[in-house]
Order: sequence, then C-alpha cells, then structure tokens
Amino acid sequence: MTIATSTQSRLEWPVVLFMVVVHSGALLALFPSNFSWPAIGLMIFLHWVTGGVGITMGWHRLVTHRSFQTPKWLEYLLVFCGTLACQSGPIEWIGLHRHHHVYSDQEPDHHNSRRGFWWSHMGWMLYELPTKPEIVRRHTKDIGNDPVYQFFGNYFLPIQIALAAVLYLIGGWPFVVWGVFVRLVLVYHCTWFVNSATHKFGYRAHESDDRSTNCWWVALLTYGEGWHNNHHAYQYSARHGLKWWEIDFTWIMIRSLQAVGLARKVRLAEGK
Repeated sequence: MTIATSTQSRLEWPVVLFMVVVHSGALLALFPSNFSWPAIGLMIFLHWVTGGVGITMGWHRLVTHRSFQTPKWLEYLLVFCGTLACQSGPIEWIGLHRHHHVYSDQEPDHHNSRRGFWWSHMGWMLYELPTKPEIVRRHTKDIGNDPVYQFFGNYFLPIQIALAAVLYLIGGWPFVVWGVFVRLVLVYHCTWFVNSATHKFGYRAHESDDRSTNCWWVALLTYGEGWHNNHHAYQYSARHGLKWWEIDFTWIMIRSLQAVGLARKVRLAEGK
C-alpha cells in the first residue's frame, strides 16, 4: 500500500486551522498580563501529566506496544491523561503509530523521515490521508470497539475545552494561556521530535532497518522517548534507555508502578 503525498492530497483544513489557533494562543504568553509563576508551574506539571504519563507511558508503551500491563481502571486513567494532550483520539493515534512501526521510513510510512525534517515533524498531518480509516481499523482491533476509547476519541476536543474552563475558574487567563496553549504547543513539538529529530540526529546502537537514532536531548524532552533506535530495535521493551547513562524517566515511572503492584508482565529487551 502507499500513502498519498502532499502533491497528491489536499490540505486537512480543520487540522491546519486548529494548529494556527493553538500556536497563536501560545503567543499570548508574551503579554506581561499573562505572566504568572503559578501558571508556569501548572504548565510544567500538565506537560508531565499529559505528555509523560499520558502519551509516553500510557498511549505509547502501555497500549501501543503492550510493554506492560496494568489494571483496567489504571489503563483508562492513563489513556485519559493522554487524551488531555489533544493529539487526536487514542484509537487513531495508536493505530497510526503501529502502522509507522510496520513501515518505518518506507513509502507507506505517513511521516517517512526520508521526505525531510519538516514533513516528518509535522507536515504530514496537515494533509488528508484517505487511507487513514483503513489503517487505523486494521491496527487497532484490540481497542477499536472499546467504548471508553471511543468516547475519548469522539470528545477529546470538548474535554480540552472543559479543562480550559476549569483552569480559567481557578487562575484566570494566565492559567488558560500557559496550562492549555503553551503546554499543548510544547507537548506537540516534543512528541513530533520523536518522528523527526530521532530519525536524523544522534547515534545508532542497533541495526533496525530504518533511520531511527538515539538522541539525548529528545530523550530529556520526552521522558525517555529519544532513545528511539533502541526502541525500534526492541519495540516491545518497556525500557528504552538501555545503557546506564541513557536516562529514561518513563521507565522509572513504570518501575515505580511495578514496585507497588500496579504494573505487571513488564517486557524488556533480551539481555538488557
């Protein structure tokens, strides 16, 4: 199968406009009236909850790769945290990511890094992908009919608006600007660096039939996801930082859950 290129498909205007709105909203942080240390602290905390706990540990390592197991209530909680990152619904995100691993850096890969840094970073999502429903359906048979996952997929944008309303009631516009707009932009680009920077910068420790690399600064920004070559070599491993100096904060979180009995059947790279 092939993925339509930007010259063959049309712009996905709802996505384009949404990205313009979110990035423009983040610029409101430049106004002194929106500066607030509590708001910045809130942003950092929500960055961890949504990008680290939700996307990295929940959507990616737990559900996409089933690197470990948790009680169902905890799985749903982690998926909810990922939903707050507003990166589409969990079924679509997980389906596309599984598809990426099957065709990494080949023509069918929707963010094929061979098409350039911009394309793999965010350009790919600005264009229509006619085969997306088929791709997602084929790669999410385990979660596609789950009503909780479906709910988060259908209502991830209203959920974000509800979060903004709660933050406004607590701390006014500074909490909305930093806790929603700035936080979303930072989590977006940190996540996208895994698609772009870790297929261009860094070193390769394993032969993985693609261009994946280990990039230390992406690992710091994404709670350990930057050890991407390790991940592509051992996709099932809950631990991505395989050397003692490859800091992997998400692995520390998983180990903490394991220590209190909330993570089991934790899968690791052979011999690591």
